[in-house]
Amino acid sequence: MMKINNATRLRHIGTLISCVLIVLSVISLCTKGLNFGLDFTGGMISEVKLDTTLTAAQLQTHLESALHQPVTVVSSGEPGDWVLRYAAPENMDTQPDLKNVLASLSPEVEMINVSLVGPQVGQELAEQGGLAVLVTLLVILGYLSVRFEWRLASGALLALVHDIVLLLGFISITGMEFNLTVLAALLAVLGYSLNDSIIISDRIRELLRANVSLPIAELTNRAIASTLSRTLITSGTTLISVGSLWLLGGEPLFGFSVTMFIGIVAGTWSTMTVATVLPEFTKLGPEHYRPTPVSDTP
Repeated sequence: MMKINNATRLRHIGTLISCVLIVLSVISLCTKGLNFGLDFTGGMISEVKLDTTLTAAQLQTHLESALHQPVTVVSSGEPGDWVLRYAAPENMDTQPDLKNVLASLSPEVEMINVSLVGPQVGQELAEQGGLAVLVTLLVILGYLSVRFEWRLASGALLALVHDIVLLLGFISITGMEFNLTVLAALLAVLGYSLNDSIIISDRIRELLRANVSLPIAELTNRAIASTLSRTLITSGTTLISVGSLWLLGGEPLFGFSVTMFIGIVAGTWSTMTVATVLPEFTKLGPEHYRPTPVSDTP
């Protein structure tokens, strides 16, 4: 009995910690906001072909020193082919000629393409990205309302909202660039967290049907204990893969891998705390899963 009480206390403490982190995230989002990347704000995108001996780090350092702003350098596949992204200056006449800047670093400079992504395109991407997250949440809400009793469904949905706000708060606090790859990672985390929440909720539902006399807190602890090994194995192997992308993927995959790593940790945490505590507070019990008797009267 002591172990059950301790497990329940740990879940409640974990939920309290999550609430504090959510408040900090909301404060950061309201005061600092997100550091939107060029995918949303617009800017210059240049495709160039340079000396194959140059590295991304050398090219980025040189360009940032010459252009006096952050520059994203991404390899386009072939040796020496690079895609350069940087903010467009307010006055194009004051912008140093990119070819001359690169000529001081590489004897061979070929400008393949130079394009300007306007803020109108960036605004459209931001609206479509927000719409994608909203539609995802609505579809998840519809699925959960059919699959589970509303108390379990509300806990799973609250865990998803927890993960989104926590990730956005982390991005806001650290000042990490929010671009399309980060948005893709955010949507992937939603699916991952939902999968964990469904597994634990399904186990709680089975225990509620089989043990009509036990309290919901004890059944929840048993459900988490029975699925803990599966959760640790799944999360552990995924974290190893994402960690490899983080360490070896370089700058292009940095935002995606960091968002996935933090999201998987937050998703695993929320499914064992937030998603399970809410059904307890709303008094979920075995009576909510008892079969409804059918009347014999016509």
